[in-house]
Amino acid sequence: MVTAIVFVKADVARIHEVAETIAAVDGVSEVYSITGDHDLMAMVRVRRHEELNDVIPGRINKVPGVVGTETHIAFRTYSQHDLEQAFALGLPDAD
Repeated sequence: MVTAIVFVKADVARIHEVAETIAAVDGVSEVYSITGDHDLMAMVRVRRHEELNDVIPGRINKVPGVVGTETHIAFRTYSQHDLEQAFALGLPDAD
């Protein structure tokens, strides 16, 4: 599983709407409102690296009210909670 952390700058008047729309995108597991230089943070989890293109520039960046994004790819998961949640998604084995 590939995990990307996507920081989103949104039109201030549309933050709630943008967050709800992004949360409904396939591949997005969570969306958080945050402080700092960005307004939202979306956790994207997909099976293959190539799928990130469909989710981030293909869907998230096209949400009305998204002003910009900054994406970080996670290399390794250290949280047991995250590992258990990934296995609970019911995804078939990659073999």
